[in-house]
Amino acid sequence: MAEEPAAIGRLRRRLVLEAPVASPDGLGGATHGFEAVAALWAEVEWLSGSESWRRGRPEQARDYRVTIRWRGDVDAGRRLRDGDRLFDIRSAADPDGSRRRLVCLVEEVVP
Repeated sequence: MAEEPAAIGRLRRRLVLEAPVASPDGLGGATHGFEAVAALWAEVEWLSGSESWRRGRPEQARDYRVTIRWRGDVDAGRRLRDGDRLFDIRSAADPDGSRRRLVCLVEEVVP
């Protein structure tokens, strides 16, 4: 059974796509950060959450599915920003090969 395409009205969250960049630090190394690439509309769906103990303190992981219009420059290693919230992209796939939409599985970064 084919999945129905997302209605345009479901893409109502404005996210910013960020790409990793490295800038020279003047001492022969590099400082790694992120820069904004594009602003895009998305549908964000919560999938799961978990809590585990790391180094004696609780750590939470939250997983989401983010659907956007198809773009060729979205892949693992980039991230999405929603205000102060950050989402690391774990995978991105075109579910039906039509290049109409892209479904990303992301994990929220909790600082």
